[in-house]
Amino acid sequence: MIYNEEFETMPREVIKALQAKRLQQVLERVYHTVGFYKKSFDAAKVKPDDIKSIADIKKLPFTTRKNLGDNYPFGLFAVPMNSVVRLHASSGTSGRSAVFGYTKRDIETWSDLIARSLVAAGITKNDVIHNAFGYGLFTGGLGLHYGAEKIDASVIPMSGGDAKRQLMILQDFGPTVICSTPSHALHLAEVGKSIGIDVKTLKLRVGIFGAEPWNNAIRDEIEKVFGITALDLFGLSEVIGPGMAMECLEGRNGMHIYEDHFVVETINPQTGEVLPEGEEGELVFTTLTKEANPLIRYRSGDISRLITEPCRCGRTHVKMERVLKRSDDMLIIRGVNVFPSQIEAILVDIEGLEPNYQVVVDKVGALDTLDLQVEVNDKIFSDSGSIKELQKIEQRIVKDMRDYLGISARVKLVQPNTLKKSDAKIIDKRRI
Repeated sequence: MIYNEEFETMPREVIKALQAKRLQQVLERVYHTVGFYKKSFDAAKVKPDDIKSIADIKKLPFTTRKNLGDNYPFGLFAVPMNSVVRLHASSGTSGRSAVFGYTKRDIETWSDLIARSLVAAGITKNDVIHNAFGYGLFTGGLGLHYGAEKIDASVIPMSGGDAKRQLMILQDFGPTVICSTPSHALHLAEVGKSIGIDVKTLKLRVGIFGAEPWNNAIRDEIEKVFGITALDLFGLSEVIGPGMAMECLEGRNGMHIYEDHFVVETINPQTGEVLPEGEEGELVFTTLTKEANPLIRYRSGDISRLITEPCRCGRTHVKMERVLKRSDDMLIIRGVNVFPSQIEAILVDIEGLEPNYQVVVDKVGALDTLDLQVEVNDKIFSDSGSIKELQKIEQRIVKDMRDYLGISARVKLVQPNTLKKSDAKIIDKRRI
């Protein structure tokens, strides 16, 4: 099944022509409405008129996560706030979030892309979808929700959390589709086993998973445990959210990128050089139809490879391999993007701490864990009554990590000079 045959099966030359037309339009718009892009283009000595084809896109400067933070909250918006009907946000590289706006048309576009993705997974209006992606400022939950309603499927807006309650709803409501992070699905299976629920007896037939790295071994485990077909969904909150690319049922060897809405490039992450299609590199995205905050040549940090071979499903849009690596130091913990600089921003605000810390990321069962060790200064450590003071600081760090970054951490304060300066600040013990 194909949701929008006209656009999803376009000949390649028609896709390229449409991309060039839409690219010229969006460049004119951002140059005249977004101060950051005017300054950026002028500094690179390039004007929108200089971009005659998609091949010319390499003349344009990149947009980075730092640029998003530097223009917090609405500095990259190309429309007035009275045209923005929705705001979402994700973590930035510093303590500030990156903020994304949506016009009414953007919401329609996003819903349409999710609808395409769901239909690619064989989902119809007869399905009931258990949506366990987080609702709120995170784009996952609401993005999936609106797209599911677009195809007239029934939606359970479950969000994340409480595994036992999730299992009760899965049993009682009988959904046929689950949308979540892969680790959350495996966690549900583990909890189900511990309380006597075999998740294979549920009515689920399809799972759509994303927001964190996973490989074919994890896919095989999910499919075996649940007895379902597990498919991969890709999206970036910065660009629009989930639904930028989706795996189809044919072959399951990559996700179709919706090229009528996005231009994708692969670059050498060290040099910025554009690589030939098919070579592994960092993915760079340009939005063609986003109204509220278009992004030009946004460096995703995700390492992947584009697949240009024709797909048996009939869709003509290029595919991307599953993302397993990053070009930067970002961690993905239970679907949440976390930068070491964000942890540092939290620690530097707390009196009595030294700037020396170590983060260890691991797994307990299917779920990610984060342990944080931080050195305290001599005064705090040597003060009488310091145990209470140390406990207060630990509690403050735990609370700030949860409030500002949306993650749970186990925190341990250690005496000065416990952590060697040469030790890695980030140790990721997970095996992807």
